[in-house]
Amino acid sequence: MATKCLVIISPGTENREKAIIGFHYALNVKRNNLLEDVKVILFGPSEKALASGDMEFLKLTRKLMELSIIPIACSGVAKAEDITSQLENQGLMIDDVGPVISNYIKEGYEVITF
Repeated sequence: MATKCLVIISPGTENREKAIIGFHYALNVKRNNLLEDVKVILFGPSEKALASGDMEFLKLTRKLMELSIIPIACSGVAKAEDITSQLENQGLMIDDVGPVISNYIKEGYEVITF
């Protein structure tokens, strides 16, 4: 049974409700110690929403960081969309998420996508 999860949040403003559920799931896991560990990756449209200053995404990202969850954003998307500096200014880690996801799976993290 998995004791760690990797939450991947892809939707942006086009499917806001789904993204918000992903943020809240990660927050609740951490706040309530439901699992040993939780990591968050923002991918694609969710990165663009955050970089564009979407207030709800910003608020939820700050709440994650207050709980010591530093979201990772995809470097490929960030570079292609020219939003790397905006994401870094929000405190996100920028990385090539392909190897990151693979390494978390090897470490026993269960992947949950929103």
